[in-house]
Amino acid sequence: MDDTTLERLMTDLESDRTERKQVFKGKEQEIRQAVCAFANDLPGHGLPGVIFIGVDDEGHPSGLSITDELLRILSDIRSDGNILPLPALTVEKRRLCGAEVAVISVLPADAPPVRFRGVVWIRVGPRRAIASEQEERLLSERRRARYTSPDIRPVSEAALEELDEDFVQDTYLPAAVDPQTLVANQREFEDQLVSIRFAHPEIPFVPTVLGLLIAGRRPTFFIPNAYLSFVRFAGIAASDPVVSNHELRVPVPRLIAQVDELLNLHVMTKVNITSTSTELRQPDYPVAALQQLVRNAVMHRTYEATNSPVRVYWFADRVEIINPGGPYGIVTQSNFGAPDANDYRNPHLAEAMRHLGYVQRFGVGIQIARDALSRNGNPPPEFVVQPHTIIATVRRRSEET
Repeated sequence: MDDTTLERLMTDLESDRTERKQVFKGKEQEIRQAVCAFANDLPGHGLPGVIFIGVDDEGHPSGLSITDELLRILSDIRSDGNILPLPALTVEKRRLCGAEVAVISVLPADAPPVRFRGVVWIRVGPRRAIASEQEERLLSERRRARYTSPDIRPVSEAALEELDEDFVQDTYLPAAVDPQTLVANQREFEDQLVSIRFAHPEIPFVPTVLGLLIAGRRPTFFIPNAYLSFVRFAGIAASDPVVSNHELRVPVPRLIAQVDELLNLHVMTKVNITSTSTELRQPDYPVAALQQLVRNAVMHRTYEATNSPVRVYWFADRVEIINPGGPYGIVTQSNFGAPDANDYRNPHLAEAMRHLGYVQRFGVGIQIARDALSRNGNPPPEFVVQPHTIIATVRRRSEET
């Protein structure tokens, strides 16, 4: 937006597209609530909502110092995992009405409702509010008939009975939705599935790809590539004898639990006793690094136009994790792995994995893996980034390290 438009919004005290904060400190949660509310766009403007930091309630600049650190903290709102699905926003320092202010522009979400810590916030005139059951249903029904994200497209050949109701009710909903909201909203199960994007809002009784991936009783029956292949080889080549072979054809929560068991089973730990009788345990691979890379592959792979699974190939000298999905969005072959280069082919699957505790913070999985490898004495991970495949290779820790 140009300066004239921003200045008009900044000084318009009645606008439901504007939030003003004189300071940032102490207002962090209110700002996140405002981001959530503008992403939901209950009035249906189809235009960005704007949060001005360093502006008082009358629309005048407050003189707040707009530092690079402040802008970085504001930018982190997008990916800290508290607002899901991930909001689309920009953060800028702009000079408006003769002073510097920070400007957060929030685009309306394609697939509302958006939640901040499990609560759906909306804009009612010039104030924020928690959405009522009716307002939340309106947001769900407003989604675009043609979903822009492949992980929430409808799977018309499946029925809602394919979803594990006990898992949804007992595990997923309490993790994804604020407990007080769950108690207050006595909705039908089908409406709850629509709210969490496990069912399509405009095609009755049809689950989405996300619903089948997370809570499906037999996900690969409808999404044949949604499995993980784990192969342990005796040597350093794929032509060497196979020691063990597993195909994990279960929903994502069980798949992650099973692959974690396999990782722990196959990691070898060397035990040394020091001169002071202290026991030192040194694994050939840090499990935490392998977990991050496998979960990244499950999250970022493509579930369309391929029959290939995620593959974990365990050789005598290395582990290869093969993701059947190349770079996506702003991520390219040249910037892959850079701290500020992250995008989401499956944003709603990423949201679900965050709710279930498999993701602590978005955009840092590769760095966590690098740090864990470094602490354990392994070489850094290696990445081969191709248009339709990403191969992550983790080398075994040298005995001399």
